[in-house]
Amino acid sequence: MRVSTSGPSSPIDPALTRRAVVATGTAAAGLATAGLGLLPPADAAGAAETAGAAGSAAERAGSRVFQHGVASGDPLPDRVVLWTRVTPSAAALPGSGVGPEVRVTWEVATDRAFRRIVRRGKVATSAARDHTVKIDVDGLSPATWYYYRFHAVGATSRVGRTRTAPREDAALRSLRIGFTSCANWQSGYFAVYRGLAARDDLELIVHLGDYFYEYGPGEYGYGPTNEDIRPHVPAKEVLLLADYRQRHAQYKTDPDLADLHAKYPWIITWDDHEVADNQWSGGAANHDPATEGSWERRRARAHRAYDEWMPVRMNGTAALGDGDRLYRRFRFGRLAEISMLDLRSYRSEQVSFPGTDAPSEVDDPTRTITGAAQMAWLKRSLSATEVQWKVIGNPVMIAPVEFGTLPPEIGSAISGATGVLPAEGLPYNTDQWDGYTADRRTVFSHLASNKIDDVVFITGDIHSGWAANLPSDPSPLSQDVPSLAVEFVGASVTSNNLKDYTGSPPRTTSLVVEAAIKAANPHIEYLDFDSHGFCILDITPARTQCDWYVIGDRRDPATPITWSVSYLTKAGSNTLTQADAPVKAGS
Repeated sequence: MRVSTSGPSSPIDPALTRRAVVATGTAAAGLATAGLGLLPPADAAGAAETAGAAGSAAERAGSRVFQHGVASGDPLPDRVVLWTRVTPSAAALPGSGVGPEVRVTWEVATDRAFRRIVRRGKVATSAARDHTVKIDVDGLSPATWYYYRFHAVGATSRVGRTRTAPREDAALRSLRIGFTSCANWQSGYFAVYRGLAARDDLELIVHLGDYFYEYGPGEYGYGPTNEDIRPHVPAKEVLLLADYRQRHAQYKTDPDLADLHAKYPWIITWDDHEVADNQWSGGAANHDPATEGSWERRRARAHRAYDEWMPVRMNGTAALGDGDRLYRRFRFGRLAEISMLDLRSYRSEQVSFPGTDAPSEVDDPTRTITGAAQMAWLKRSLSATEVQWKVIGNPVMIAPVEFGTLPPEIGSAISGATGVLPAEGLPYNTDQWDGYTADRRTVFSHLASNKIDDVVFITGDIHSGWAANLPSDPSPLSQDVPSLAVEFVGASVTSNNLKDYTGSPPRTTSLVVEAAIKAANPHIEYLDFDSHGFCILDITPARTQCDWYVIGDRRDPATPITWSVSYLTKAGSNTLTQADAPVKAGS
């Protein structure tokens, strides 16, 4: 059933709104003065205490009705998607399928106090869409910070902040974003989101997939023992529509994630765990049709819940529907364009055991990671002449990686951390672009033949930090070949990495593995298999710089966050250079 929560955006006359507030305030003051006279100091103190109690009551009501926070996303020059979820009664829990239809009022203002409301509207939500609300608010001004909130069931949500994209012809001096991926609730606390939310110098957040994990308690937790720091809800692997709704809801209750959603607009894509591990167009490694039913039905349930619970436009619209197209692009003046890929919905099945003595299945030109339509779309993004920097939101790593022969115990640990490398240490990372070399050759050939500069891939998935040049000839035998573009790979929020699987102290065993991989792959400039964290991407006409920040122990919600390393690529160079310092926060 198609249910739309998109109501008409209503322009509000700011002067009229102010007049109404002033008139109401004046009338109230007149009644108080006429009936009671001026309050003595003691009574004034009592009145202030009463007002504070009322405010606390209002906050409690807002927390009860809007338990899952607020969020915004997919910013365009004149519009942005706003999201929340209403809990209208104690029984109307996520995934319950019960609860009344609710009318929700939303407001957008240019100030946090909502004295200058510029858009307002009403929408209905119900159990049919899990009481979620998603509105594509139009009629906004470019490059403008806005504040928004929701009212329902006598309560008001927390205030969110969002920002529209600049005009497409705007000449920008800079664009600064934060990006990350791979947040596993069971593996620890989301200090990464705390670190990003603490910054005041960003314009948006890019999330590159694995926003949540589908596993049940005990299946994928902290370190080699899989300890659950925080058990998943529901207490099983998610399979039904109600399960996916509950899992989305659980993640939205994390305070650091809620703060980051409320502070910045997000641009998001999915990877595999939003449905099931190592998914492809016709199935997944973590799906058994014999016991778990139709793959198509399971994926449809997961995509439905994702559409309900995330501030994204599916198939180009915020209205809830049956569509599942998530690849899309966002323009930031003439400086940059961000193209977000979906590398799960259209890909061929992964090669599980590639050959080494003859041409492998990974080179089969009939196999694809993007699908034909998305590949054509990606090539158009890369060819854009209206913008300088082409930033590709890339869920899985595109840089070629020859792992070589590693000891079995290390190969097994890397396989656990990345989910893709055979334990025997064979050379292909088949879940990533390394397993779909024909598509990668198509992309690299397009860059080379069209002499396209200033392409930056930002990537998640692999639970480790990398900086790599993208060589024009990815053959392991090729040396000193030109670089066509660069790739920055961010570490995970919490999902296990190499040290977590081996149980070894940080920067011990991993140093040996990293050195071996870099020796076999001279285009890789930086590799950190041990850290969790986030990246800051700072784009200017002169260069694009990526700063890696890492956290301490995932068990500790207050764990420290420190800068690790920075790399940049100068305009027109298509190569990496190590930077001496991170970009200055607030600059």
